[in-house]
Amino acid sequence: MKKYRFHLLVLLLSPLLSTAQLHDSLQHSYPLRFTNRQLVTPISLSIFGLLASSNSTESLKNEIVEERNENLANFHTKIDNYLQFSPIVIAYGLDALGYKSKTDILNRSIILLKGELMVNGVVQLMKTSTHVLRPDGSSYNSFPSGHTAQAFAAATFLNEEYGQRFKWVPYASYGIASSVGLLRMANNKHYLSDVLVGAGLGILSMKVAYWTHRYKWGNNKNVIAHKALY
Repeated sequence: MKKYRFHLLVLLLSPLLSTAQLHDSLQHSYPLRFTNRQLVTPISLSIFGLLASSNSTESLKNEIVEERNENLANFHTKIDNYLQFSPIVIAYGLDALGYKSKTDILNRSIILLKGELMVNGVVQLMKTSTHVLRPDGSSYNSFPSGHTAQAFAAATFLNEEYGQRFKWVPYASYGIASSVGLLRMANNKHYLSDVLVGAGLGILSMKVAYWTHRYKWGNNKNVIAHKALY
């Protein structure tokens, strides 16, 4: 019975992570301005993660680890180490192929740098302060998932630059990010709580980088000139 509960959870979790931003990604204006509505997804993910962080042996996060150890004991892959950065590669790849992004390359790169510094700084601070043991017992830096936070930050970056021009981008970007989170659990490196909070941090960090950017570097005509393309 537990086996079926585990598979059901995976099926429910994947759409939650991969489609949570789809509606929002098709609504914002250029350049991205703060709205309370954009806080719903990252805050919801973080709250769900905190609610799932109980250390009780019967807690959801520990039951998932138990099911993983019973059904995927020998599973291991390193693909999540690369997938976490792939939305960034896709974003610059599309630009290199001639599909212009929302923001010019200089301002876009500065936004990306700010988002990366923010998400990595917050994640490392939380890992150090919470000192949570990984489910595989390898180290005390489980909470939150850095890979997942990175993946969702990268997905948000790709989605902000191309989500309104290409309707497949939200599905691809957040689908990849969701896969990273699921793989971190499958690799027994993180709990469900780590992944959900990491996802929320990743989205919020990159959003903040966009909200606070003032487009004072270089020529940002793309923000205006490419409105018609989206």
